[in-house]
Amino acid sequence: MNAISRKLPTVARLALGLVFFVFGLNGFFHFLPQPPAPPRAMAFAGALFASGYFFPLLKTIEVTAGALLLAGRLVPFALTLLAPIIVNIVAFHLFLAPGNYAVVGLVLAAEIYLAVVHRAAFAPLFARRAAVASASAATPTRLQPATRSAA
Repeated sequence: MNAISRKLPTVARLALGLVFFVFGLNGFFHFLPQPPAPPRAMAFAGALFASGYFFPLLKTIEVTAGALLLAGRLVPFALTLLAPIIVNIVAFHLFLAPGNYAVVGLVLAAEIYLAVVHRAAFAPLFARRAAVASASAATPTRLQPATRSAA
């Protein structure tokens, strides 16, 4: 194993963590300027913002997952939190605000690469039904609640 393949997971983890930590904090403190978005993207973002809870929740998850990635702790959990956010980012840039494909592609590639690196943590999600059925057969069955007889 060469030096690049040993350090690539760490580089990908730190880069992905930094992106989500910084842009998550930017959602709260607005220290990075935002370029103007196309009208359909503004309508979408405006509807989500009007809900009152969505953007604070989204940015809190981004900061938390980014911090977990930067710290190197609970990486599979952080990847799980970020997966639907990254899918939405890709769809947003494909359908509502075309552009930034390089950055979006790198974020998506880092997520997929890290998921492959940590595939052992995700393996139970993709276990075959036969394995799940045999594991559940080994556990004791629950007792059925007693029924009252009519007296």
